[in-house]
Amino acid sequence: MHNENNDNTLIMTLNGAGVALAYGLLAISLWLSTEVPLATKGYWAMGILLLTISLINVVKYRFDHRSSSDRISRIEEARNEKLLEEALNDPKSSV
Repeated sequence: MHNENNDNTLIMTLNGAGVALAYGLLAISLWLSTEVPLATKGYWAMGILLLTISLINVVKYRFDHRSSSDRISRIEEARNEKLLEEALNDPKSSV
């Protein structure tokens, strides 16, 4: 369990560094492009930022849905196991 946390931390760090590098390179390319008007540069930058926010939300909602599904299946498994245990412990049942 502890090893998985370190792996997740490493992956998140690498992803964060990749995103920071991509934003940095985008900013440099927008800054150095002299033929593109400033309004167009701002429009591109806003588009990239909004796309990033949308992607973060999609990943978050998919993760929440998966977590909810896992939680529901664990509850159902526990309920089924409790019912099975009660059926086996009940002296009146003919199982």
